[in-house]
Amino acid sequence: MDVRAAASAAEAADVFTALADPTRWQVLALLAARGEGTATTLAAQMPVSRPAVIKHLNVLDRAGLVQGRRSGREVRFRVRPERLDATARWLAAVATEWDARLAAIKRIAEAAE
Repeated sequence: MDVRAAASAAEAADVFTALADPTRWQVLALLAARGEGTATTLAAQMPVSRPAVIKHLNVLDRAGLVQGRRSGREVRFRVRPERLDATARWLAAVATEWDARLAAIKRIAEAAE
């Protein structure tokens, strides 16, 4: 595995870890639907507190899935689709590699018959 592939795998792992939590998945879905939001507006639509939403937003931010920008006293968050797109491309590349391996196994098995 080359350095770039290893970096992509590590970035994908960060995304999967962040999205493994159902509450973070819900936060991301709400932001995607609304375009942007604050911890307060998100918490109003969820069964968790504002401090909990802030913690989830920080995890999503570290994974590169959301970005916050200060607007007065508020921090407004929005989804960063670039990281999701990169993860989707990484998954597609992994799927292509596995398809090639399975095709090779099939050819070997059919040749042995």
